[in-house]
Amino acid sequence: MKFFCYHRDRPGSAALRAELIEAHWSYMDGFELIARGPTLDGETPTGSVHIVDLPDVAAVREFAFAEPNYQAGAYRDVLIRRWDDVLGRTMWEFPGDPEAANLYLVLGLGSGPAVDLEPSATESLISYGPLWSDDGTAWLGTAALVQAADADAARGILTAENYAAIEVHYWQPGGRS
Repeated sequence: MKFFCYHRDRPGSAALRAELIEAHWSYMDGFELIARGPTLDGETPTGSVHIVDLPDVAAVREFAFAEPNYQAGAYRDVLIRRWDDVLGRTMWEFPGDPEAANLYLVLGLGSGPAVDLEPSATESLISYGPLWSDDGTAWLGTAALVQAADADAARGILTAENYAAIEVHYWQPGGRS
């Protein structure tokens, strides 16, 4: 089962995150990740995306809450949702340039009938998929990592009128170089 996890930083936690970077990476090395990396406001981390393949909801909760930054108090909250890997690849298999500028996390939150289950175009998508309830029966939104000209273009991959809110965050691929 695949899961989308977004750990949102507690304000002022950048120094703590920097101190824990090796512990964080070592922890992540133990998991099968589809994508990972921080969201940013300029150079300051604002959160951390982890898309992971784990056997069940209990395993993903353990993954999210045992993470060293979470344990040390660097994060203020964690969003965990089941996630479908529409593209069927990891971020490392993205055919574009993952080191290029203008990478974004687009997070559309919604409810009701599922929308945007398939993207209209895939060439700029690093990862893409709908978000589901723990039991996989209720559609709760869409999460995508995308390369776009700007934040507005990134937001445009989702049909805005079908979401209660759409968040767009600068994102960069994470992990060891």
